[in-house]
Amino acid sequence: MSFPVITIDGPSGAGKGTVCLRLAQALGYRLLDSGALYRIVGLKAFEAGLLNELSLTEQVVADITELTQSLDIQFLPRDTGDVDIVVDGVNVAGEIRNETVGGYASKVAALPSVREALLALQKNMANESGLIADGRDMGTVVFPNADAKVYLTASAEARADRRVAQLQQAGERADYSAILTSIQERDERDENRSVAPSKPAKDALVLDSSSMNADDVFAQIKKFCQQKGISF
Repeated sequence: MSFPVITIDGPSGAGKGTVCLRLAQALGYRLLDSGALYRIVGLKAFEAGLLNELSLTEQVVADITELTQSLDIQFLPRDTGDVDIVVDGVNVAGEIRNETVGGYASKVAALPSVREALLALQKNMANESGLIADGRDMGTVVFPNADAKVYLTASAEARADRRVAQLQQAGERADYSAILTSIQERDERDENRSVAPSKPAKDALVLDSSSMNADDVFAQIKKFCQQKGISF
C-alpha cells in the first residue's frame, strides 16, 4: 500500500514548520522535520562517546552510521503548536536546538554514510502512514515522487523581521542587521551547494509568504493538495 506524501521545502523562516504542523494535524499524517535529523544523530553520537576524538576513525564512522540506522524517531505535534521529538522513547526537543548540538550535527553531516542512512530512514517514514515532510530537498531528492510538492519562500527581509519578533517575544535581544546578513549568507550556501541545493522541484507550487499570514498560507497549500487528489 502506498501512502500520500506532501513535501514542503524552502528556507528557514518562510513558515514551513507552522504549515507542516497544521497539515499533519488536519490530515492525521506523520510529520518529518528533516532539519532536526542531523542534530538528533549528533546528540546521540556524542552521548555514545563517539565524538570525543579530534578525528573520526573509520571504526567510529562505522559506529555512528550503525547508530543512525538503529534510531527510532518520531515527531509528535502538540495542540500548543510545539512538536515533541521522541528518539528511542525519549523527548529530546529541548536538547537539540542549542549551539553545542549544532556543532555535533555539523560533524556527522559531513559523513556520506550517515547521509545515506538518514536518506533511507526518511524514505521508510513514508511506508507507515501519510507523511508531511519539511526540509530543503524533500521534493527534489528524498521524495521525488511525492503526491504534492510545495516550495515555501519569503524575502530575506521578511524572514529577518519574523526572527527578530520571535526573539523579542522570548525576551531576548535581537540585532536585525546581523540576523539579515546571516540569513542572506545561509541562502547563498544552501542555493549554491553542490549536493542537493535548495531549489523548487519542477512540479512544485512556489509560494511567497512575505506578505501572507499563516491562515492564508495554509489555505493555499490545502487547495493545491486537494487539486492533487488529497482529501481533507
